[in-house]
Amino acid sequence: RYPLVTGVQTCALPIYRVLDSRRLLAWLSSRTGSTRPADLGPLTASTLAGERGHQRKEVEKLTRWLAADIRPDVVHLSNALLVGCARRVREVTGARIVCSLSGEDIFIEQIPQPHYSRIRAVLKERAADVDRFVALNRRFAEFMAGYLDVPAERITVIPHGLDPAGFPAVPPDLPARRRARGGRLRVGFLARACPEKGLEQLVQALPLIAAHRDVEVLAAGAEIDAERGYLARCHALAAQLGVAGRFCWLGQVDRPGKLRLLESIDVFAMPTVFPEAKGIPVVEALAAGVPVVAPAHGAFPELLDEERAGLLHLPGDPADLARVIGRLLDDVELAARCGRHGHELSRTRHAADRMAAAHEDLYRRLLGTPRA
Repeated sequence: RYPLVTGVQTCALPIYRVLDSRRLLAWLSSRTGSTRPADLGPLTASTLAGERGHQRKEVEKLTRWLAADIRPDVVHLSNALLVGCARRVREVTGARIVCSLSGEDIFIEQIPQPHYSRIRAVLKERAADVDRFVALNRRFAEFMAGYLDVPAERITVIPHGLDPAGFPAVPPDLPARRRARGGRLRVGFLARACPEKGLEQLVQALPLIAAHRDVEVLAAGAEIDAERGYLARCHALAAQLGVAGRFCWLGQVDRPGKLRLLESIDVFAMPTVFPEAKGIPVVEALAAGVPVVAPAHGAFPELLDEERAGLLHLPGDPADLARVIGRLLDDVELAARCGRHGHELSRTRHAADRMAAAHEDLYRRLLGTPRA
């Protein structure tokens, strides 16, 4: 309906042809896994400065291309670290600017001084150039209103949508799943292998869970070079605690592998250290009809519908994590009830077409009202 920019095509100026090479860009992207947020303070500050930063030539290339080739009504930025280009894009194209909020605070909070203060100040300044922000849940919308210093009404909440393909159309029979397995219980984990996602906490909780049960953890997620040491520490911790045989790391899996993992577990756990802004693996577990255990912070109380789709534990407390997982493993009916409720939530609140329709409605409303 409305031209919408979701990517950037580079201009074929001779001086940039080598730098714009797909092969070179792919190689550079492959090296980003060894980069830490703490090392990116100057680059982040410069990017947020937009037409005043070191990337100003790229901002101009982008705006010229948009104005000449796309002529968009709305430009939707994928995250708040891109708001530096919003002002110039709006000046040149006249488009309304929308920006998704994607947990940028976790990245920013790892950047040391003096760049941290500069980034926070410029981020607030440039947030004024955005017509509307989009958050995936109410809690993160409220948090980012203060973080960006923008009025709450400029942040629209649109829950994350999920492609239902491959997920069960009806809730699975969780008791039958247990019986077919022959006794051993399974706890699933699906997230990047990094400290923020709390895999180490799940390993610490495993001996407590296994003290009175035959249970194992099946975990999978992305692996990048900068975090391989953390994953090695998790394996070493499992060996030290005597549960190495109960901890299985599957590595990075594709979509079919993800679905197989969710189809083979009794409980899904995601004990994140920081308040989660998105919690997409939890939404996927809900769609699979699996009860979820997650910390009582960030998006999780809302995602779990105030513990009707799973249970909450004390953040950063492996003992309480073990207690809550054990409760769902021991109470088959409670687990099944949570699984059914979560499955229903995924079909209503987290449907992909509902998310798309909500965005289209937002664009239509923005275009029908005077610019702020």
